[in-house]
Amino acid sequence: MIQKRVAGIGMTSQRTRDRLVQRLKEEGIHDERVLRVMRSTPRHLFVDEALSSRAYEDTALPIGHGQTISQPYIVALMTQALIADGIPRKVLEVGTGSGYQAAVLAQLIPRVYSVERIRVLHDRSRTLLRELGLNNAQLYYSDGSWGLRQFSPFDAIIVTAAPEVVPEALLQQLAVGGKMIIPVGKGHDVQKLLKITRTENQYEQQWLETVSFVPLCSGED
Repeated sequence: MIQKRVAGIGMTSQRTRDRLVQRLKEEGIHDERVLRVMRSTPRHLFVDEALSSRAYEDTALPIGHGQTISQPYIVALMTQALIADGIPRKVLEVGTGSGYQAAVLAQLIPRVYSVERIRVLHDRSRTLLRELGLNNAQLYYSDGSWGLRQFSPFDAIIVTAAPEVVPEALLQQLAVGGKMIIPVGKGHDVQKLLKITRTENQYEQQWLETVSFVPLCSGED
């Protein structure tokens, strides 16, 4: 759990976080482990100070560089799907962004690897996660569509931006029996959030939700 306790006031208070968790319950998030972490994670630290009063609204918010911090419901949904069959030991996140999803994962999973292609976001997230004491999250500056082959195979992979098709490199880095949670589709209105399970001989897909993510881009910035 987060070691550095950051108490908020007003719209960043614990009461405000409790209201967010109640909304998540009403929207179908039922895993108490996920709800506990969503309640304890100071989302206002992961957004620009000018937007901190909106940090506990159930909405995505801009974080600069054409990127967003995901809607809390989507973070909770993806996390819930990732741990539904048990806590994976080693997880890869593609698209660190603000670091919020990585912070949530790091409070539930022993080893989290996260990769970000935008240097400014990578540096900011790495600093914040260290300040929060989440030292089991290892962040890397790289093109996430290639994953992190040197640390594979992963028990689970979570992707926080949408490719048009699932990257083959990521599928290959998923352990047999592992799960991948990934939005797939072209354009913001036709994306599907998928849960992909690797078996001995194939990849099985399950549709979870219709979603809207920024596109998964290649290269470093």
